Amino acid sequence: MRHSAMAPDAIDLYWLPLGAGQPVVQRSGRIYEGVHALLEGRAQHALYHAALEVHRDGHRFVVELAPVPDAKGDARGVVCEGPVGSPLLGRWRLFRYELRCWAEGTIPDVTYAVDSPRRVGTGPVPVHRLLALLPSTPRLTWGRDELRLGEMWNSNSVIAWLLLRTGTDPRSLRMPPGGRAPGWGAGAALASRTPHPPDVPWTPAAG
Repeated sequence: MRHSAMAPDAIDLYWLPLGAGQPVVQRSGRIYEGVHALLEGRAQHALYHAALEVHRDGHRFVVELAPVPDAKGDARGVVCEGPVGSPLLGRWRLFRYELRCWAEGTIPDVTYAVDSPRRVGTGPVPVHRLLALLPSTPRLTWGRDELRLGEMWNSNSVIAWLLLRTGTDPRSLRMPPGGRAPGWGAGAALASRTPHPPDVPWTPAAG
């Protein structure tokens, strides 16, 4: 059966509370946000991590950045990797992240998602553009601002870069009320420097 008879080619955005189900990460996030809120003279916000589900031709792909858990990246549809903290440390798996385009994969903390999923793209054109962009995703150092974008580079930066380079309407990317996604501004800033999406076809294999 053709995918059009089941559901449209589409891009869904998920907002996941930072550290959902991981108490240590949650506490670290609250401390991080508390310090920044104090320094910036504002109220504290809930912190979010973004992930995507991309639907194409009857298949579903999870697009997300995460730590590298093992050497079996092919099983998770890993497109590329990058360093965490320092390019020098990236030689060790503990200090690398991976960008996944995981056929029929899972978002581990999806049950905690807030105001999600949010459909931010429909039809073959935006889906084609986003998938074509994946191999050229900037492999900047997680936690650093190497390009002086005004904010550290992280998983939210990559999702913002992908969606805005795809041509997604920024108004559809609003965060849940009272929320903030650290790193999002860095991805948006870099996307604004190269606003034209590619037209090179690229189709990940369905597992």
